[in-house]
Amino acid sequence: MEGIESKQFEGRLSALTTPNEEGGQASKESKRGGWITFPFITGTLMGLSLVAGGWASNLIVYLITKYVKNIAATKINNIVLGCFSLFPVAGAIIADSFLGSFPVVLIFSFVSLLGMIMFTLTATIHSLRPTQCVIGSYTCETSSNLQHAVLYMTLGLASLGLGGTRFTIATMGAEQFDKPNDRGIFFNWYFFTLYVANVISFCVIVYIQDNVGWGLGFGICAIPNAIAVVLFVLGKRFYRQVKPNGSPFTSIARVIVAAIRKRKLLGTSGNQDYYLKTTSVLKMEAGASTKNFRSWKLCIVEEVEALKNIIRTIPIWSTGIFISLLVGILNSLTILQVLTMNRHLGPHFEIPAGSFILFNLIATTVAIFFIDHLLIPIWRKITCQTLTPLQRIGIGHIINILGLIASALIEIRRLHVIRTHSLIGQPNLVLPISALWLAVPLTIIGIGEGFIVPSTIALYYQEFPKSLKSTSTAMVSLLLAIGLFLSPAIMDLIEQITGWLPDNINVGRLDNVYWILTVIGVLNFGYYLICAKLFKYQNVEEHDGPSVLAL
Repeated sequence: MEGIESKQFEGRLSALTTPNEEGGQASKESKRGGWITFPFITGTLMGLSLVAGGWASNLIVYLITKYVKNIAATKINNIVLGCFSLFPVAGAIIADSFLGSFPVVLIFSFVSLLGMIMFTLTATIHSLRPTQCVIGSYTCETSSNLQHAVLYMTLGLASLGLGGTRFTIATMGAEQFDKPNDRGIFFNWYFFTLYVANVISFCVIVYIQDNVGWGLGFGICAIPNAIAVVLFVLGKRFYRQVKPNGSPFTSIARVIVAAIRKRKLLGTSGNQDYYLKTTSVLKMEAGASTKNFRSWKLCIVEEVEALKNIIRTIPIWSTGIFISLLVGILNSLTILQVLTMNRHLGPHFEIPAGSFILFNLIATTVAIFFIDHLLIPIWRKITCQTLTPLQRIGIGHIINILGLIASALIEIRRLHVIRTHSLIGQPNLVLPISALWLAVPLTIIGIGEGFIVPSTIALYYQEFPKSLKSTSTAMVSLLLAIGLFLSPAIMDLIEQITGWLPDNINVGRLDNVYWILTVIGVLNFGYYLICAKLFKYQNVEEHDGPSVLAL
């Protein structure tokens, strides 16, 4: 999920404007910024990303061993992942509309630190958690109300800390540069730093948590978080702090309000219906408006067209909900499968279950590089055309369906091993089948994400007006959040109707769950083809869109 989550910032960064040069304060701000801020911002990003990867990637295993049963752990994990996608939107709106980037990053960095302190306390103080469970057990002691409250407070703080900083620190970094080329270089370093931090946390911190101790693992996460806060504050005198210009959602609300208030009026083409050109014109004319129309009864033409563009993309946007749902369910259930299988590489090293997400992340990264530098140039030479965002998204849908089929086939093989060795009803035994088989569907799904996520961002970035580039990113983020929030409900529904998802998955039928998701995926792809056929590009001259990763 980190691969998905990290691709959501392009539209927001590309919409930035240069700081205001008017007045003494603006002149002072214009002398700040530049590459001197780079080590402070990048160092802060590295520390916070180490923290996020260190607790989020191994959350399911922590919940199973300390708090809840297997399926409950996957549901909590998906809700937390949904918050990862929802909270950044809230943080971006707060920064754009009220506080600016620096206060938001600083506040939520402290919140993240509090979350890591709480994680460390839950792992070291026995009274804050129930008696330790055995991995794979379905007879864990139930947590008390106090223990649940502490757990949810911890997850809330950690999620808020991640969500409030991940979007905004990217924006703040780009605000330090005037030249688009410098911003592009920063953008590349941003993702490079993010991926390096993820690899370190997925491998090193997760290994410490599984093999040394959870308290030490979370305590280590708190250290880079504290360093990140200090480093970020030390760079304050160098930062260029751009004042908030208002949320792009305000213009959308203005159009909706105006449309509702004027819904009974006959259509006309006079200026009583629209203000033209710029927002400054809107302010001037709104102040001189007649008694018949107040300012929120009127809106500029650009705002109306912006809302129309959003409405046009909603059908295409809705097809991505299943993709987010798929990622949430598949990643969670894969961890449960990994915990029952042989994870050894050689006689002495065992891959931590939480580290398997690396296969997905690496596949996504390689796929993006392959698409940008090989597939699209070759396709352009052969056909004299480029792959449009809609075509790339369609390819991603097909690849994801193949990933679901692979998951179902591997689960059939795992269940066959259980029956062959008469291991049904013994959840704590490690099955004689390598967990590396699960790297296959994770890799396939990662390749599908490499086609879908950057192309979705490119499509919204291309089709939305300049005033709503931040909204284009928010659409992707909200899409992920909706899918991840829905995944626990879908898992509940499947379990209640079929009984295929018990806490002891060795007596369940995960293969049938994957087949159901495959069928839904095929139907969703058919729906996508209809939406894509009806969709009309508004900006046909720029189908490539922005590059999401150019390392």
